[in-house]
Amino acid sequence: MSELPGRPDLGSAAEELDAADPLAALRARFVLDDVTYLDGNSLGALPAHVPARVEDVVRRQWGELRIRSWEESGWWTAPERVGDRIAPLVGAAAGQVVVGDSTSVNVFKALVAAVRMAQEDGGTGGTGGTGGSGGAGPIRDEILVDATTFPTDGYLAESAARMTGCALRPVAPSEVPGALGDRTAAVLLNHVDYRTGRLHDLPGLTAAVHAAGAYAVWDLCHSAGALPVGLDEHGVDLAVGCTYKYLNGGPGSPAYLYVRRDLQPRFDSPLPGWNSHAEPFGMRSEYAPASGAVRGRVGTPDILSLLALEAALDVWDEEGVSVAAVRAKSLALTDFFLRCVGAYVPDGRVESVTPAAHAERGSQVALRCDDAGEVMKRLIERGVVGDYRAPDVLRFGFTPLYVGFADVERAARVLARTLAG
Repeated sequence: MSELPGRPDLGSAAEELDAADPLAALRARFVLDDVTYLDGNSLGALPAHVPARVEDVVRRQWGELRIRSWEESGWWTAPERVGDRIAPLVGAAAGQVVVGDSTSVNVFKALVAAVRMAQEDGGTGGTGGTGGSGGAGPIRDEILVDATTFPTDGYLAESAARMTGCALRPVAPSEVPGALGDRTAAVLLNHVDYRTGRLHDLPGLTAAVHAAGAYAVWDLCHSAGALPVGLDEHGVDLAVGCTYKYLNGGPGSPAYLYVRRDLQPRFDSPLPGWNSHAEPFGMRSEYAPASGAVRGRVGTPDILSLLALEAALDVWDEEGVSVAAVRAKSLALTDFFLRCVGAYVPDGRVESVTPAAHAERGSQVALRCDDAGEVMKRLIERGVVGDYRAPDVLRFGFTPLYVGFADVERAARVLARTLAG
């Protein structure tokens, strides 16, 4: 499709941006085709070296070494080892992230543990999420949850509330500071809204939660690997996230749990298992939790998926690859996409619900469109893969490690064609 009359030459602009992109060479590290893939916020592309690594795990480590691989191939310590690989991507020092289970399971563990710590603090005598025992005060029997959260987080928060004797109150993230009180035990928030791509104020909201004497639990599914998080810097108490989106770990790859170092001795998991026992092979009937982030483990780790994820993380070891570089490109990609959509798509046909301000934008663009479901179906048929969220949102995710500016320009052109009929 040639440039539309009177419109800027965005195709040439895309070529210039790709030529100047310091991360452009990384695209060759992934298995891609002629499809414009903008759904990395649901499932990341396959790093090309992963199949060979998984074949080694299956054929040699499992097929030849068999049970010996728990020690000789490092299977037993993989949850902590891979956690330490993820830690710098979310702004955490080593020894605070453990990989295993699903995001849902980790949300439940983190939220219940947060409430237990808050109630142990002794009401208003707590120390703002920094641990310790306090004086008398109202029992902390309320959980605040992001009212716009992914449904599963809401379901789990409701279950955690029942388990801990708390009331559950859904609150919009922007309203959390005003909703906090001396009965608030924990707050579960999303760093990036999965529907709109809005980036919430993790530093400010965490500080507000701590000022109220409560604990902050953050869901990082749509931010880790796409933008800076700063868990240690901002004093986040607990955080969870998946690894199959911007970390490209593969379908169903295990999630991770962050427990701030000073809180680890007090982390009381509602799902204690033999893997988190201080003596896992002692087979004792009484549970004694291990020290450190290992307390977040439950049962036998999913080795095949875990080691595929470990291989996928090698991409982050490439020269010049950093969270800062990825964030800079992410913002440039989403800016350029919005520019192209504005140039190509007829006025009034779509509306961006993703904030224009960089400080409030994740790594996706969500466009409101009346017939979004049918439009996305036709886009995919034409080689542009995004996704759709009911009732009327087209979602386009931008993974800077492999998405280029030509992809962005093409996606906007095909969207314009599709909307034209």
